[in-house]
Amino acid sequence: MSTPAKGRWTPALLTALIAAGTILSLSMGLRQSLGLFMEPMARAGAVSVATFGFAMALQNLAWGIGQPFMGAICDRFGGRLVVAVAAVLYGAGLALMAMGGTLGFYLGGGLLIGLAVAATSHGVLVGIVSRLASPAIRATAVSILAAAGSLGTFAVAPATQGMIERWTWQGALAGLALLAALMTGMALLFRRPPAEAPGAAPRPDARRAIASALSSRPFVVATLAFFACGFQLIFIATHLPNFIALCGLPPSVGATALALIGLCNALGTLVAGYLCQRWGNEPVLALIYLLRTLAIALFFTLPVSVESTLIFAAAMGFLWLSVVPPVSGMINGLFGPANFGTLFGVMFLSHQIGAFLGAWLGGLSYQMSGSYATGWLALIAVGMVAAALQFWGGGPRAERLPAP
Repeated sequence: MSTPAKGRWTPALLTALIAAGTILSLSMGLRQSLGLFMEPMARAGAVSVATFGFAMALQNLAWGIGQPFMGAICDRFGGRLVVAVAAVLYGAGLALMAMGGTLGFYLGGGLLIGLAVAATSHGVLVGIVSRLASPAIRATAVSILAAAGSLGTFAVAPATQGMIERWTWQGALAGLALLAALMTGMALLFRRPPAEAPGAAPRPDARRAIASALSSRPFVVATLAFFACGFQLIFIATHLPNFIALCGLPPSVGATALALIGLCNALGTLVAGYLCQRWGNEPVLALIYLLRTLAIALFFTLPVSVESTLIFAAAMGFLWLSVVPPVSGMINGLFGPANFGTLFGVMFLSHQIGAFLGAWLGGLSYQMSGSYATGWLALIAVGMVAAALQFWGGGPRAERLPAP
């Protein structure tokens, strides 16, 4: 039986999905592996824990500020040039980190990588795929992209730990810079959808789209709650390896935990996409925030062991990128795909402000007290507020649009 045209998986869509999945996998895998460098760099005296935490905080702030602009450029001109240039910035940032020095660490690991991730992550790549996919298959395509992109951490984190152990942290960063270069070639596969394509969208208008979004209650509530997502996840990605090292576990456990997060990400995003089609986007978002916070509370209160760390990593991985299907479904459902990059960027800025504070305050609290206890308690408090806000503040059910 032939597939209806409105639900067709065209060659252009499949090519873009493969390219975007590879780029997202590399970008997220590289970024989420940077926490593995904190302990060896601090031990070598290259940077302090507070300096490392602030650099990661700066990276997330640069990512958040750059995301609306990268998204708007991609909406208007396509993703090929944006992603290709970002891949070069990514490699340059990793190279500056390898050279050492506080200024180079802030510039490379903070500013350059932050801007590079803004152009090689969900805000740009989901927009590219959304514009090529028809509404009938758009949610499925986005879920597949998010699932594929999460596998990068599963492969890159253990490889990074292996390079650190076999070489040095400088050599490992140089190796990651070579991996970043692979994204440039994949960016050349992107094409803009033709005007008559099923997924073609009206001409982007960033200013009008932002004004419309800021008058939408579901969008504003989701944007505010998204702060907690960044606050929780970046604290964990940045400080979990050092935290479990302080608890007496070997560095390999931290790498395994990050890899497990990446593996479980794939299943979590697919399940979230399915649930969004059945329950709607806002309830799924609220449930994710609640379950994530409960997992953090249990890990903090129970004794830290290899088993508890890996169970926690699996739970967090399942819930890590599962926010992508409901968030992208909400934006596409309310406003369509034409200005997706811009609107995701506006929402994501809130996420990255939270990420900035999560990475920075985590390092600062450790530096001042020698413990991460304050940071873990803050994750629990912020997460509960976000879950409550999303549960009861997202607007009446009539405002929810069905998943595409």
